Amino acid sequence: MKGMSIRFGKWKHVLYMLIAGVMLVYALPKLTFEGWSAGFSIAWLAFTLLVIGANLHFILGVDEEKKQALERVRKAKLRQWELKWTEDTEQGKSVKIIPAKENSSNI
Repeated sequence: MKGMSIRFGKWKHVLYMLIAGVMLVYALPKLTFEGWSAGFSIAWLAFTLLVIGANLHFILGVDEEKKQALERVRKAKLRQWELKWTEDTEQGKSVKIIPAKENSSNI
């Protein structure tokens, strides 16, 4: 069931990207880049390209790759801490935990 929802999610973004592309193709000949309307035309074009880019980013799964890479880094750091902790305990070193001092002046 989860696999189907992931596939539907990707298709949803493909559909959104196609709709934004169709809107771009339809509106581009009608946009004018002269005078005061040039600001609107540039902003509309920028937002349309942003929507297309965001959906393409999701479809390509760049976030999933980044999450996997960050998870690998997190696990490697955890392993380093565990090794350091075991080395310290094997050498007989103790870890001092110093409690935080309370602020004596109440404002």
